[in-house]
Amino acid sequence: MTAPERPAHPVSVLRGLPLGTRVVIRSAVPAGFTDTLGNLESIDAETVTVRTRRGGARVVLASVVAAKPVPGPPPRRRAGGGSPG
Repeated sequence: MTAPERPAHPVSVLRGLPLGTRVVIRSAVPAGFTDTLGNLESIDAETVTVRTRRGGARVVLASVVAAKPVPGPPPRRRAGGGSPG
């Protein structure tokens, strides 16, 4: 029997994705954990930058505990929300 495959380290996952990919990154902060959701903008030896709805967010790679690509946002709903007919 073979051992189960170990998941890739989250930083390795990020490094393997093309820039522009929509990602979610969970990182450790003093109060616990926080998630950053947006498009992968850049990655270097120490940080990853994600373009969120609020602008660029820089995450220190040493604090990353999980990361994965995610699908694009759902289409916006039309204003009004009334029922058809």
